[in-house]
Amino acid sequence: MTTPAISPIADHVRLPAGPVDLTAIETDAAPGFDGKKADGEAALLAMGDELADLQERLWAERTAGSERRVLVVLQGMDTSGKGGVLRHTIGLVDPQGVRITSFKAPTEEERAHDFLWRIEKGLPAAGYIGVFDRSHYEDVLIARVRGFAGPDEIERRYGAINDFEARLADQGFSIIKCMLHISAEEQKERLAERLANPEKHWKFNPGDLDERALWPAYREAYEIALERTSTDVAPWHVVPSDKKWFRNLAVGQLLLDTLRGLDLQWPAADFDVAEQQARLDGEPVQ
Repeated sequence: MTTPAISPIADHVRLPAGPVDLTAIETDAAPGFDGKKADGEAALLAMGDELADLQERLWAERTAGSERRVLVVLQGMDTSGKGGVLRHTIGLVDPQGVRITSFKAPTEEERAHDFLWRIEKGLPAAGYIGVFDRSHYEDVLIARVRGFAGPDEIERRYGAINDFEARLADQGFSIIKCMLHISAEEQKERLAERLANPEKHWKFNPGDLDERALWPAYREAYEIALERTSTDVAPWHVVPSDKKWFRNLAVGQLLLDTLRGLDLQWPAADFDVAEQQARLDGEPVQ
């Protein structure tokens, strides 16, 4: 089997090994893609048929005992576009084969367990494309910035995350981790749009401004987490997200590349096809 080539977009957004400086990564770029907005939107839509076909193959393989599944992890500052990716990119495939899990502040029951306990419960079953809208990375991001866990515990969690994701890979998971990278200026514009439009007030949370005030601390927390948890089996991708259309296209390309790389096959029939065709042909018409 020949491994499909990595697309230019995937190659450009995959995080290289070593220290991470998010200020050196453009937020308003479209790396690996030469077209404009209209071209990018058309390119995303053009992926739809192949994504749907590959997802159906993934789903079909589970009927033959396959344990393979895909997990898309979406992380980013408020307004970075996790919901937009769900609508425009994940929305291209059959929703019956998708499991979306959103992680908010942990409940009292969840806080009584290890931080990965609730993550385990949200994992997709075989054959599914699972999407985490925020994830276990909140436990080394907001937990670090807000002091919800001490330095020793945060340090432990980096290792626990790497061990957890390595185990998932061994169990048949393909993991796509995307940090939706926006600028502080773009976030300000998006928050202002929500405030200016009464139809968007429901999307605005005053607490978002409290988190925005901690932007430098969050950037540092992301840089550390990205460096410490980008591995061969679960690499990070930093997706420039000021351009919403490129953000959606990039995540779509990563998903398409991943599904192509699985070399998904239709399961062989576990019955005699000719025999069943003969039965159908000879069936009396009522």
